[in-house]
Amino acid sequence: MLDFIQVGDANLLAFKHNSRRLDAVAKKQEILDSIGLYHNMIPNRVLCVGFSSFLFARYQQPVSVIDISSEAQAYLTDQGIQFNYIAREDLDRYYKKFDAVIAVDEYFTYADSDQDQRDQVEKICNLAQEYVITTLRDYKNQDYRDREFSQPSLIRDTDDSIIFLESHQWDLRDRSKWNSVIYAIGQSRNSLETFGLFNRRTMYFKQLANFSATSGAVGFSVHKDLMYKGLTKRNYEHVITVKFDQ
Repeated sequence: MLDFIQVGDANLLAFKHNSRRLDAVAKKQEILDSIGLYHNMIPNRVLCVGFSSFLFARYQQPVSVIDISSEAQAYLTDQGIQFNYIAREDLDRYYKKFDAVIAVDEYFTYADSDQDQRDQVEKICNLAQEYVITTLRDYKNQDYRDREFSQPSLIRDTDDSIIFLESHQWDLRDRSKWNSVIYAIGQSRNSLETFGLFNRRTMYFKQLANFSATSGAVGFSVHKDLMYKGLTKRNYEHVITVKFDQ
């Protein structure tokens, strides 16, 4: 998905300049460990969708990854991360090949239509034997202050401070549709980099549960004790697992 590759590039910029990136990775490891205990299953074969700090967690086998740029792949290599890059056009060869698939940062909201969302859920579910991990905001109870802008994130390192600001423009006719753009403002360099414009659609918990069940899921859990915070905004997202019976 081209849009999500750009989201990953924004994450990459934030991760490279984050002086606390080890803390970010440790928090993602805690999420993985908690989910493994919850489902009584620690996955060996893991697929990550897009670039996120989950790629730096501990896995028993080299992690597989889709929807990341060549720049992100080069960074992973430079950091000594063993990974297997899979082209999206080759995904049909990986039906139920992974114990777990990780698709965070509201992956299923990056869609042009309801059918597009259904297709994306089915495609990701078809890759997982045990469970899919994803994240969503609670759009049903969304605070009006979060509709136009996500909470800005300030990333610091020794060379620069970067402000990440995600803006949202909602469709005037369809309340489920909006566009978003991520701005990266370099304070020391007086620079501006943009990622997007991204076509988005709301995804509700029950909606995702329904789409997942249609794709063969036997369980759907919103983990009340786990929350996810991405690299480019301070909003918390709910951690969700979609379970399969293998």
